[in-house]
Amino acid sequence: MSLGNSTVRRVTAVTAATAVMALGIAACGGTTKNSVAKSTPTAGNTASANPNAATRKGLTIAYLPKQVNNPYFTTSDNGGKKAVEALGEKYKEVGTSSGTDTAGQVSYVNSLTQQRVSAIAVSAQDPGALCTGLNQARKSGIKVVTYDSDTNPGCRDVAISQASSVDLGRTEVQLMAQQIGDKGQIAILSAAQTATNQNTWIGYMKDELKKPQYKNVKLVKIAYGNDDAQQSFQQTQGLLQQYPNLKGIISPTTVGIKAAAQYLSGSKYKGKVKLTGLGQPNDMRSYVANGTVQAFELWDPAKLGALAGYAAIALASGQISGAPGQTFTAGDMGKYTIGANSVVVLGKPTVFNKSNIANFHF
Repeated sequence: MSLGNSTVRRVTAVTAATAVMALGIAACGGTTKNSVAKSTPTAGNTASANPNAATRKGLTIAYLPKQVNNPYFTTSDNGGKKAVEALGEKYKEVGTSSGTDTAGQVSYVNSLTQQRVSAIAVSAQDPGALCTGLNQARKSGIKVVTYDSDTNPGCRDVAISQASSVDLGRTEVQLMAQQIGDKGQIAILSAAQTATNQNTWIGYMKDELKKPQYKNVKLVKIAYGNDDAQQSFQQTQGLLQQYPNLKGIISPTTVGIKAAAQYLSGSKYKGKVKLTGLGQPNDMRSYVANGTVQAFELWDPAKLGALAGYAAIALASGQISGAPGQTFTAGDMGKYTIGANSVVVLGKPTVFNKSNIANFHF
């Protein structure tokens, strides 16, 4: 997919260079570069599987996002709904209206276990808080797939990663550094402090910033907007008041980057303080057009949700157990291979800018 200009091609080239290392690393949270080697195999995923087994009928696949009515998860879960129903299975979605209500997520896991659903696709608000409930579900024969944000590896059968953590963390720093000329103060506007995917990406951002070419780029603060539009807007305002010489903000959350763009667009900082991160084209289109944002990146969240659904059905049908090296077919998305730590990577992130954003509608 063409990314449209030399700046983006430079980012893509560097991203490609990390691909070999990225294959074995989870993109969404439950693992980091240090924990991959230390984590134990996912419990139960070494069972035998029959890749030629027929898809079971009468399955119920339940989606538990971090937050219902969040545009990002609405898009991803609708992608899951389409995939699940295309195979003739039943889809349902449950969840809390807050992106930080971990106790609420635990309650929904327990409820779904009592309902004896076939599989749970969950985006975890916290890496460990759901483990007791999820493992109880698995003991009851329910398959567990994480998507967007992982649990600890021992608490699920398969994790669906948006992209490699290495790619996402490093390329966001690269995008920002190019826009500020490799010099100046920057801040990160994250979601919740416990969000596993956010913390993993931020870890790779910090690691990227250690390279010599970023010696004049200083990360001054990590702020948390809790995936709430109003809080993220206020955190953006606070960053600029606290650091009047701030040159850029990286927001690896679709809610955060949109709120930050909204603030910058109506302020004296428009075009002066650079903004990048993870956003949806439909949310960011006007801010790219008016010059508030030059470039940002993301994957297709609908495909992420769909891949979670296909994996859940393959698990519930006995076609895969979650063991590394196993493969399954995800409809017209093609064949996917389960990698280290039972992680399946959706693909490379796409960089969006003025030259290509009109080609995307999600």
